[in-house]
Amino acid sequence: MSSAQRAARMSAERMVCELGEIENDFAIAVLEGLSKEKKSLPCRFFYDARGSELFEEITQLPEYYPTRTEAAILADHADEIAESIGDGGVLVEFGSGSSLKTEILLDRVAHHVTYIAIDVSETALAEAKARLGNRYPGLDVRTVVGDFSGYIEIPEDLSTRPMTGFFPGSTIGNLVPRDAKRLLAAFGRVLGRQSELIIGIDLKKDPRDLVNAYNDSAGVTAAFNLNLLTRINRELGGTIDEDGFRHEAIYDPREGRIEMHLVSTKDQTVEVCGRPFHFRSGETIHTENSYKYSLEEFLSLSMAASWKSEDVWTDADRKFSVHRLKWLKGS
Repeated sequence: MSSAQRAARMSAERMVCELGEIENDFAIAVLEGLSKEKKSLPCRFFYDARGSELFEEITQLPEYYPTRTEAAILADHADEIAESIGDGGVLVEFGSGSSLKTEILLDRVAHHVTYIAIDVSETALAEAKARLGNRYPGLDVRTVVGDFSGYIEIPEDLSTRPMTGFFPGSTIGNLVPRDAKRLLAAFGRVLGRQSELIIGIDLKKDPRDLVNAYNDSAGVTAAFNLNLLTRINRELGGTIDEDGFRHEAIYDPREGRIEMHLVSTKDQTVEVCGRPFHFRSGETIHTENSYKYSLEEFLSLSMAASWKSEDVWTDADRKFSVHRLKWLKGS
C-alpha cells in the first residue's frame, strides 16, 4: 500500500469514527461492546462481503447440518406448505438474503402468489429479484429494505391478502428467548389477521454434534468469527493483532445455547477509533448465541407469542424442525 493510499484509508477511518459516536451503527456497537465488563459484539456484523462468503462456505461443511437438513425437510413437505399458502397468497420472507432456500417453495407456488423479500441489504435484494425474475417469469417480486426486527410495512395494495411469513435458518436462535418471543409477536403484527408463519428451529441434541457444527475441522467457522476483527481494523482504524485471538465455540447446557467467542491469547491493549481497550490473557469477546430448543419448548414459546402450532416436521434424526404456525390475534 502506498503512502497516499494509507493516508486516504486513515482519513476514511477517522471520518467513520467521528461519525460513529453519533450515527455509525458499527462504530457505536463496537465501542459500546468492547467497553463492557464482559466484552461482546452483535452477531449481525459478521456479514460484510467476506463474512457472507465464509458463511456460504460454512453451510456446505460436513459438520454443519442445519442448512442441508432444513432444505431437505422443506423439500419433503413443500406441497403441504404450498397448499396452505393458497392461490392469491403473499409469501413474506424476513431476512431474505439471496432467497435461495425460498426457491424450494416458489417452485410450487410462483404462478399464483406474490413474494415479498425483506432484508437490510439493497444489493442482496436487487440480485435476488433479478435472479427470481429469470427463474420465475411472471412472479410478482416486491422488495422491502429494512431490519425485520423493527417496523416493517407491507405494500398497501397487498395488505388485505392472506399472508404467510417465512423465516428459515433457525435465525431466531440468535435471540435470547424473551426477545425471540417479541420477534414472533412482531411478525404476527406485520402479517396480520389469519396469517401463518413457516419457521425453522434447530433442536437440542448431543452437545458434541452442536460444538462440532460451530468448530469445524477446516477452520472456516474460526475464520468467519475472526473476520470481525479484520472488519474492525479495516473500517474503524483498529490496531487489533488478529493472531492474538482464537475462535472458541462452547455449549452452555443451562442456557441451551451454543456460544461463540474470540479469546485473547495474551495480555494486550488494542485501539479502535483511537480508544484503548485492554484484554487479559484468556478474556473473551462474546460474538454469538445460538439457542437450541426442544419441540415442546418452542411450541410453548410460540404460543406465548400468540402463535398456534398447525404442523411440525423434522428429519428422521430429529436434528432440525420446521413449523407451520397460525396467528391467533384478530382471527
